[in-house]
Amino acid sequence: MTIRIYNTLTRKKTPFVPREGGGNGMYIRLFVCGPTVYDYSHIGHARTYVAFDVIVRYLRYRGYEVYYLQNITDIDDKIIARARETGMNCQELAGTFTRAYLEDMRALRVTSVRKYAPATEYIDAIVGQVQQLLELGYAYELDDGYYYDVSRFQEYGKLSGRTLEDAEDTVSRIDDARGKRNKADFCLWKRFKPGEPYWESELGKGRPGWHIEDTAITETEFGPTYDAHGGAQDLIFPHHEAEIAQMEAISGQKPMVNYWLHTGFLKVGGRKMSKSLGNFITIREALQSWDVDTLRLMLISTHYRSPINFTETAMTESRDRLRYIREARKAGVKAGDMKPWIARFVAAMDEDFNTPSVVALLFELAKQMHKTGEDLTPALDEIGEVLGIDFHPPVDQLPHELLAMIKHREELRRQKRWDEADHLRTELEKRGILVKDTPEGTEWTVDRPESRSK
Repeated sequence: MTIRIYNTLTRKKTPFVPREGGGNGMYIRLFVCGPTVYDYSHIGHARTYVAFDVIVRYLRYRGYEVYYLQNITDIDDKIIARARETGMNCQELAGTFTRAYLEDMRALRVTSVRKYAPATEYIDAIVGQVQQLLELGYAYELDDGYYYDVSRFQEYGKLSGRTLEDAEDTVSRIDDARGKRNKADFCLWKRFKPGEPYWESELGKGRPGWHIEDTAITETEFGPTYDAHGGAQDLIFPHHEAEIAQMEAISGQKPMVNYWLHTGFLKVGGRKMSKSLGNFITIREALQSWDVDTLRLMLISTHYRSPINFTETAMTESRDRLRYIREARKAGVKAGDMKPWIARFVAAMDEDFNTPSVVALLFELAKQMHKTGEDLTPALDEIGEVLGIDFHPPVDQLPHELLAMIKHREELRRQKRWDEADHLRTELEKRGILVKDTPEGTEWTVDRPESRSK
């Protein structure tokens, strides 16, 4: 079967046909915009990077070799401003939050990225692209730096359908210099200002603009054209629009990217996430309250292109679904036919990576196991590997202290000291452990207290 992908550029689903690479047409070059490292990454980042992690895992599952490249913006106005607030230098601050970001990705099981590319390692390539744009007449010089003239690129706006910013766009810096030829012109190279980091170059002392970083990285690693580019929906304009204008002007080759994929907005409690609203949640905070399997299941329960609402209720529902699926493993006592389930999984994922249909399929599969006793765990594990979710009960993840409490409670029950055993049950529940007494002995599962809040 053929994978079909919704392409933001064409605004329709089309069969995914990689550029010829690796000699067999099964080699994919994918670039996804990474974070600007001035703070801890939040659950909006988690939404995007878990989505692309699942997409890449699936492409590899289907036999493709995927070179997944992600940039890290480690020089930017936001980094400079935060460094001033904290008293750190920019390099130190960016290094600290780059390491924190990579730790967060490991904690989320985002393992599919082949290379992380910090922008500051591509300064020569950035300078070279700005020089080319100047020579070709697409850029001009002002007192504070070099700017891209969007009026020179006739197809500016073809990705987003517009040429001016609005309130939902992500803008790294406001390029409002006097003398700009057009309101939408954006900075390519910012001249040095006292107290700011800079690089010596043929353009003079300065630092790169935001948009030019990514095209310098992708041209260096992939060449002027490649298969797919991803990112959050709020990057479509002006960031991704600017990337197209830069690279296609330099290379003369179109399209720069064959397929554009974008994730929908994440809200918290129905509102845009904001520190001022008190609903800003970092990845680290989320993983203190919920395990990674529950979080990943919640994130993929909504299609990657659709908006998603992060709520306590949604997380609780995902936790309960996960528990139900895991408990089904115990019900399987006779061999089942996995092929129909895997075929349905592939059909769902082939249709623009339809993970909500896969989540429904998993619930149906677990229900079948509970009802009939069929052992379908190999299918469950095969799908879980692609989703990055472990459907095994977390049997060996309890601290020694909690295991000791469970064993002590078993001993109290054998001694018929029911009140003390009930007291320990309550204490275990407070610690997130549910116990169930069976004729074969005590069983337990990891739970999350309903009372925890963000």
